[in-house]
Amino acid sequence: QVQLVESGGGLVQAGGSLRLSCAASRSILSFTAMGWYRQAPGKQRELVASGTSGGSTTYTDSVKGRFTISRDNAKNTVYLQMSSLKPGDTAVYYCNAKIRRTSYETDDYWGQGTQVTVSS
Repeated sequence: QVQLVESGGGLVQAGGSLRLSCAASRSILSFTAMGWYRQAPGKQRELVASGTSGGSTTYTDSVKGRFTISRDNAKNTVYLQMSSLKPGDTAVYYCNAKIRRTSYETDDYWGQGTQVTVSS
């Protein structure tokens, strides 16, 4: 089990920046991956960015070059630095942790979400 607590959301003007933080209740070193998803009203939850324990990262096309995912293992925290924000980035952002339970099973854990609103 692990608890994930997000922070850093808020209201920002288009072109601005925000940094989201996701603090885990225990060491993230053994986590298979940690990432950020978002869900806008009336839309499905989508992957924004993900980083594996091996250091590889993945971004959805719409945020490439604008968002950066990073982690501080000593603080058990993952960050999402968001720059050049657009109104289309408005959504609830969720932190996700993937923890391997067996050699072929992985569990997903979610934070409570943090609202990001970008005004035009």
